[in-house]
Amino acid sequence: MTAGQWFVQLNAWQVILLGLALFGGLYLAGGLGMSALTGSLARHGMGQVLDTRPLRNDQLRREWRQSFHSVLIFGIGMVVPWGLLRLGWAHLAPEASAPRIVLEIVVLMIWNDVHFWINHRLLHTRWLVRFHGDHHRSVVTTPWSTYSFHPIEALMLGNIILLPMLVHDFSFWSLAAVPVLSLLLNVIGHSNYDFFPRVDLAHPLAASRRHHLHHARPGGNYGFALPFMDQLMRTQVQAAPPSR
Repeated sequence: MTAGQWFVQLNAWQVILLGLALFGGLYLAGGLGMSALTGSLARHGMGQVLDTRPLRNDQLRREWRQSFHSVLIFGIGMVVPWGLLRLGWAHLAPEASAPRIVLEIVVLMIWNDVHFWINHRLLHTRWLVRFHGDHHRSVVTTPWSTYSFHPIEALMLGNIILLPMLVHDFSFWSLAAVPVLSLLLNVIGHSNYDFFPRVDLAHPLAASRRHHLHHARPGGNYGFALPFMDQLMRTQVQAAPPSR
């Protein structure tokens, strides 16, 4: 039995428990791992903290509370792709070579950037910005800011794989890689740490700096990990306002 066949044969409650364990585990590992990594790099003089201002007194508690709600939404939401497979509206590739899986992951991560830019830009419109304000309360971001969303925002950002599943038969492992890589890139973006200070802002390795600028000046840099959507739509932010 393949991993995909095993997943489809689960019942709804098992899928929800799997989803909660997956997203809860990713959030915990990402927060702890990134906090440890940036602390170690700072002690060794590698890279630099982007914003040195202290956190607000209640920030971490708020981020943990909101992230708990997001984990619930993402975990319970696992029944949607599972349901598409059970209903026969989507299918998994029964066998896939390693090159095909790599190519599918690349395509899905490019789609992830497009999907994120569209939804993030919508969240900054006057109709939806009230649902995005919770996330922007973290002016100085932390790795724990990654899932700190209003439930509406979590629903909007958490449906990345649904449309791709309807138009192509992906490998189970290609789809499973999306939440892992998405969390990794997202926690880098919220790390408040510049890992490569010497690279240009448009460089793919400057993702944390670009997202830091978005929190400092929210009128641009709506992209996820790559700069191409902001370049295409001319929504780049080039510099942060002076710290107060």
